[in-house]
Amino acid sequence: MGARQESCAFTGHRPEKLPWGEREEDPRCVDLKRRITDAVEAAYEEGYRHFLCGMARGCDLYFCEIALALRARHPEVLVEAAIPCPTQADRWPPADRERYEDLLSRCDLQTMVSERYTPFCMQRRDRYMVDHASLLIAAFDGTPGGTQYTVHYAMSRKIEIVDLPITPQGADH
Repeated sequence: MGARQESCAFTGHRPEKLPWGEREEDPRCVDLKRRITDAVEAAYEEGYRHFLCGMARGCDLYFCEIALALRARHPEVLVEAAIPCPTQADRWPPADRERYEDLLSRCDLQTMVSERYTPFCMQRRDRYMVDHASLLIAAFDGTPGGTQYTVHYAMSRKIEIVDLPITPQGADH
């Protein structure tokens, strides 16, 4: 595992909270992926080599794909999947499960933070990522939930945060 000072974690919303939902071809999604790519590239340029991803649907999987693309160009990059529990993807639609399994198989490390599902395993995963990083990239719209919890936890731990705002549904860009 990479040292905390060179580790970067990510948090972001699932499709249900994104204004474009599952439509990744939406210009707002394309823009967010570009901003995530820019943030990951900037983190790499600043010396970050270990990228931690929570592997949830939506923004986490975008981040994982982008971190794996970075590793393809820079083999010293390490991509770690922080998995909340063994059943994380069991109820996902088939295409999402296939994407998840493919990405998981390509990660350098897989860390299972809970042996089984509990009401707190997602939060435990989020804490694990923040506790093992010195930078958090956050794709966040300000609404309550796991992403907000992770951002607040990172703030309490004095972790640097790169904010990639998401415009809420119905709001002007």
